[in-house]
Amino acid sequence: MTRVLGIDPGSRVTGYGVIESDGVRSRHLDSGCIRTASGDFPGRLGEIFNGIRVVLLEWRPEQVAIERVFVSRNAASALKLGQARGAAISAVVTLDLPVFEYTPAAVKQGLVGSGRAEKEQVQHMVRMILGMQGAMALDQSDALAIALCHAHSHATRCRIEGAR
Repeated sequence: MTRVLGIDPGSRVTGYGVIESDGVRSRHLDSGCIRTASGDFPGRLGEIFNGIRVVLLEWRPEQVAIERVFVSRNAASALKLGQARGAAISAVVTLDLPVFEYTPAAVKQGLVGSGRAEKEQVQHMVRMILGMQGAMALDQSDALAIALCHAHSHATRCRIEGAR
């Protein structure tokens, strides 16, 4: 079983999800949201960095998967998202962990079967795969979806390479 941390970056709310998976069976270990409280943007980036670092030190994942930034119509929002993503990645690389990136469409395709699936559909599949019940924030379920997408696709890549 490989321990994977999935990260759904955001400048105000960053979701995280920790799973163990062999690529077929997956188990939920922890998940939640880092909600930034600082008024200034550099302070929020520091909170994201520190929050991800706490999760890394507590759960000791072997691999980290993060959502790749997509280009939006609002350049300022895309820039802030990219900076939040950079803060999270910086926390990961300080511990020499590998980082894998997935587009939102790839995550949706991998879990739901459609790259255009709604967030609620992704959340439903996360619940089904991990056997979870109860309240769950969308940022939290997105992070778990990223972790699941990586665990399943990475295991498949390893099996294919091993067969060659």
